[in-house]
Amino acid sequence: MNEDRDAVLHAVSSAVLAVTRHLSVREVLQVIVRSARQLLDARYAALGVPDDQGAFAEFVADGISDEQWDAIGPTPRQHGMLGAMLREGEPVRLPDIRRDPRFEYWPRAHPVLKDFLGVPVLDGDQVLGIIFLSNKRSPGGFTEADQGLLTMFAAHAAIALTNARLYERGRELTLAEERTRMAGELHDAVTQKLFSLRLTAQAAASLVVRDPDRALRELDRVERLAGEALAELRAVIVELRPAELDRHGLAETLRKHVHLLDRLHPASFTFEETPVCALAPMTEMAVLRVAQEALHNASRHSAAGVVSVRLGCEDGRVVLEIRDDGAGFDVDVAAGRGLGIASMGDRAQALGGVVRVRSEPGHGTLVRMEVPACPV
Repeated sequence: MNEDRDAVLHAVSSAVLAVTRHLSVREVLQVIVRSARQLLDARYAALGVPDDQGAFAEFVADGISDEQWDAIGPTPRQHGMLGAMLREGEPVRLPDIRRDPRFEYWPRAHPVLKDFLGVPVLDGDQVLGIIFLSNKRSPGGFTEADQGLLTMFAAHAAIALTNARLYERGRELTLAEERTRMAGELHDAVTQKLFSLRLTAQAAASLVVRDPDRALRELDRVERLAGEALAELRAVIVELRPAELDRHGLAETLRKHVHLLDRLHPASFTFEETPVCALAPMTEMAVLRVAQEALHNASRHSAAGVVSVRLGCEDGRVVLEIRDDGAGFDVDVAAGRGLGIASMGDRAQALGGVVRVRSEPGHGTLVRMEVPACPV
């Protein structure tokens, strides 16, 4: 029996570590919780990762149906035994959690928990979260051996969470490096052309009255310099085109991005694709950038439960929609507050299209982009 259990534990350990390398943190946590509940013969299991507002950024459970979750309501706050474990960072094993002074209450629809085993998820001395089991099916309650096994699962959860945080930091650094590189490329490739264009335009203006023929020649040069500057700018933009677009195309690149957000954030992110017309490279990149901006806003600011992305083609125009059921906002007030609304509109307008943002407090947000499949 012990050999079978060890074999199962080894298999679960390998699977969890393999998934962790692919950065699907929420899936890893679900695997950990489900496996812990099954192997330690508990009726309920859960894992919570606290946020900075007294609640939980991630809270996954096993043994509770979707209908029960709906009846229970929002994820728990950092109170009672959960709050105590986050503060104390020590394992807790109890024959009846209801008799412990740290216990407070449950919501009305919450299942009744009795015997309880919880261990902290640690990164060194830092408590990243807690994992706990309740209501062991076999008689006698949880044992010291059970506590050792749950501690192993907590170590896997720590790896998953640390890995996800490193990925987020790496992504932020990559974005910062891309912005710095873009600024340098723009400065080197375009600034000199624009400076020459400005001087030539000034010279033409000064010659209009006293030497019209020469002024016309200078204006011809202005037109040529402007064309060269535009070509340089387009070359920089093409160079900065994400490699994923060349490898996978717009739809698959966007699908992967949405799938990653779904794994890294508490909200549910979904992607729907209807047949998309052939797009010019500049159009693909503009649509991707608008989608990334809108999804960043939704994941960081909306407090949404569901964020949906739709990509399709209507009457020769590519259509992108990002919809969330979050807190919403006043579009007119927010336009100047750094949410990227103006930049999204500029990207679409440069291609002969438009971005419309519909939102109001308490009623979610819809960002809709429409641009010609081929730029005008």
